Amino acid sequence: MIAVDTNILVRLVTNDSPKQVQKAVKVISNQNIFVAKTVILEMEWVLRSAYKLEANYICKAIHAILGLANVETEDASDIFQALEWYKQGLDFADALHLASCKQVDQFITFDEKFSRQAKLMTTITVNCI
Repeated sequence: MIAVDTNILVRLVTNDSPKQVQKAVKVISNQNIFVAKTVILEMEWVLRSAYKLEANYICKAIHAILGLANVETEDASDIFQALEWYKQGLDFADALHLASCKQVDQFITFDEKFSRQAKLMTTITVNCI
């Protein structure tokens, strides 16, 4: 099994560099792949900020990659939960932070918008201080 960096996955989604896309497809197609959740976090940021892609498209792309039979990721249920919250309007990084905290009683933040949105989506108490 090998791990891939964010740029490998971004090439697959954006198809913006034919030579690199061919190499990325070859890597992804020929072996078992591990994708760290930090790679998914960075991938969302790159696709949103650099490529100006919308949340629904980004979610579909991430689902497609993680749905490949030869791809594994850490904390898959957390990532998929975060993607659902992201589609509902949470910032993806905030959603992933929150999804990764199932064992806590309370999540504390200075971000009022995040706190308001999260309270509508999860049973975890999110308090803004």
